Amino acid sequence: RAVSADVAYLRSVLPSTTDDAFFDYLATLDASEVTVTAIPEGSVVFARVPFLQVKGPLLVVQLLETTLLCLVNYASLVATNAARFRLLAGPDVKLMEMGLRRAQGPDGALSASKYSYIGGFDCTSNILAGKLYGIPVRGTIAHSFVMSFRSLEEVQPRELPPQTGGDPVDLAALAVSWLQRVCDLLQTPVESTNEGELAAFVSYAVTFPCDFQGLLDTYCVRRSGLPNFCAVALALHQLGYRAIGVRLDSGDLAQQSKEIRRVFRACGAHFQVPWFGTIPIAVSNDISEQSLEEFRREGSEIDMIGIGTNLVTCPLQPSLGCVYKLVEVNGSPCLKLTEDEEKMTIPGMKTIYRLYDAAGHPFMDLMALQEEPSPSAGQELGIRVLGRLGETTKVIPTNVEPLHRTYFRDGQVCEPLPSLPEVRSHAQLSLSLLSPAHRRLHEPQPYPVHPLLPSLPLGNA
Repeated sequence: RAVSADVAYLRSVLPSTTDDAFFDYLATLDASEVTVTAIPEGSVVFARVPFLQVKGPLLVVQLLETTLLCLVNYASLVATNAARFRLLAGPDVKLMEMGLRRAQGPDGALSASKYSYIGGFDCTSNILAGKLYGIPVRGTIAHSFVMSFRSLEEVQPRELPPQTGGDPVDLAALAVSWLQRVCDLLQTPVESTNEGELAAFVSYAVTFPCDFQGLLDTYCVRRSGLPNFCAVALALHQLGYRAIGVRLDSGDLAQQSKEIRRVFRACGAHFQVPWFGTIPIAVSNDISEQSLEEFRREGSEIDMIGIGTNLVTCPLQPSLGCVYKLVEVNGSPCLKLTEDEEKMTIPGMKTIYRLYDAAGHPFMDLMALQEEPSPSAGQELGIRVLGRLGETTKVIPTNVEPLHRTYFRDGQVCEPLPSLPEVRSHAQLSLSLLSPAHRRLHEPQPYPVHPLLPSLPLGNA
């Protein structure tokens, strides 16, 4: 319901000739007469399919337009973009959203974290999103942390007790002894490694012995970052701990991942530490769809990918063009005619059905007027082809799914809203049901959305 301060502000900016009765009406305005039906959040939705249908007093539903479009457009855009990255990465690679620094403000960042998780990402670096939405949070150490150390003398504290108990051990000294053995194996001079980097790794390992990870490219991956990490990880192993991974943030990520994997396997075999060869490798650095295609084409040993800018800013399509159109007033259908055929509306309140084939894939979304009988599985349906005047076709679905549900009626939520993990699971299931021809990212087969032929009775088309 509108509050007096809001009405007073509107009175101050609207023409002085505005009737007082209008402001009196605004003061009593609420959503008690509004009904909202929607396709469940996380469903795959196609062009021309009404995602939301809002019914109520004309002024009220007009006032809702901007708010609803704001809530739907960016959220759908990011979830779709995230789904594209998930399809390219495949099911086994972990995807981490890390776009907070590049997002359009804190609200955009929180939305991006939430809806990229729905789209298929596994975790976020946004701690606030983790707190508010329960999204798993992940992160790695920063270059600035590594660069803040100059020598091992700066490491305090430096002692770590074995995981099984016992007297604390000087981890820095133990890492130095392992560094010599690692460099001998890799045929790398110890003098080429950066002592400040080794100190940073030791300091991190003392603080988080069960969660030790390394950022390898602050100086040089092959000559410094990699041997320093292996030395500290092997020192931790000697005390009963296990490193959890490394990250690369520059260079040829796919090629470097393969080289790092070879070194991990060589260390694991030489020092008889079997798990060492499977240490997860994460990458970042302006990752795009093209990057993932290159990883797949070249082959890689990448286990986790951190994606920021190209996820949250959606550069391939910076905005989504969802619209909000009037289709019926007082039971009379409305039609918008325009010079641009794409902007023409389809009149009348509609019910949307998703038609499935024998393989379980959806092959068409069918629009019917609410008063028309519901189609059923195995029934022959007459379909008018959108955009091609006069062209019709016939289809026989194996299964028929009504898409819309009523979520809001008479000012009350009338259907339980799913949790974020449930929405995410539903989104991934919806994507998995699409046929490969519709799901592919390059030159996908267009998914048809057509109206039912009103002139033909169902089953007798």
